[in-house]
Amino acid sequence: MNIYKLMSGVAAVCLLIALYLAFTGSLPSAGPFFIAFFLSLAISFRGYEKLKGFTYTTVIFAAVTTALYYPQHFLTVGDFKLSTLITPLIQIIMFGMGTSMSFGDFVGVVKMPKGVLIGVVSHFIIMPTIGYTLANISGFPPEIAAGIILIGCSPNGMASNVISYLAKANLALSITITAISTMLAPIVTPILMSMLAGAFVKIDTLHMMWDIIKMVIIPIGAGLLFNKLFSGKVKWLDAAMPLVSMGGIAFIIVIITAAGRDSLLSIGPALLLLVLIHNLSGYTLGYWSGRLFRMSERDCRTIAIEVGMQNGGLASGIAKEMGKMATVGLAPAIFGPLMNITGSILASWWQGKPTGDEETYVETGRAH
Repeated sequence: MNIYKLMSGVAAVCLLIALYLAFTGSLPSAGPFFIAFFLSLAISFRGYEKLKGFTYTTVIFAAVTTALYYPQHFLTVGDFKLSTLITPLIQIIMFGMGTSMSFGDFVGVVKMPKGVLIGVVSHFIIMPTIGYTLANISGFPPEIAAGIILIGCSPNGMASNVISYLAKANLALSITITAISTMLAPIVTPILMSMLAGAFVKIDTLHMMWDIIKMVIIPIGAGLLFNKLFSGKVKWLDAAMPLVSMGGIAFIIVIITAAGRDSLLSIGPALLLLVLIHNLSGYTLGYWSGRLFRMSERDCRTIAIEVGMQNGGLASGIAKEMGKMATVGLAPAIFGPLMNITGSILASWWQGKPTGDEETYVETGRAH
């Protein structure tokens, strides 16, 4: 029996024990078994090609479960507040995003203007509108409802590029839409927030613009410059940045989960459901916005993914800078791991379905 099958068995045993304790009124004692279940499951996934992509998200679930059971360990170390690390971590993640991009990524606007325009405009119309609608019908406290709008008003995340690649979508278009929406974020996100979330929470538009510039534009600009000057010369950094980004996002989610634990325990399932509806509606309406403008199947898939997947890390950072990490930050903290699961499932489903324009795609040289 290999280690992966063994860990599958360990995961099953831990889950059974955890569920038994939960149903017999010993939920606090179930914590270590739930944590062990997710960790064992994550290790077992490494042994199956189709499940490998879910390893990171399962580790996040283990970390979130740990934060829910033992929040005191993720709030402070001595007198130092761990939330202080959120903004620097986002800046490091955005620098990593910059190092993986090049100025050529922005040339896609010229090569594919229609697709980029539809993708970016759809993204900044569909997700904020759905977020605003869900926030209004949620019945949640105003600050938590504002978090649903915030994740809707955020730009695309880099994860969308990976999912586009796996879904046989147009990777060049995906990268360009992500780049453009990210660069527009300092202007578009604060304006949309003041318009849509102003009734829920006080929005300082100019302050938010500066927060996004220092968290996104400056680090990405530095990363782009670094890539131009040192591309391929610092191999260890190229290998390290994806791991640093994944670790940073996990750390941010854990801190926000610990800070917002009480709110999550009371409204967690309802918030999870609304975030899932938000995410899936983004994929669906994004796809049909591409269809509406007669885009190819490959480009429609790209727009669906670009609309449905958000930069949860940036949204969490904005919530932290607003001083409302434990409330406004909850929806972004849930959206991130959830979209990775739905995105991976969507990519797997599309992977086996031909787009009908494979030959054209290869001939135009757009395949990566």
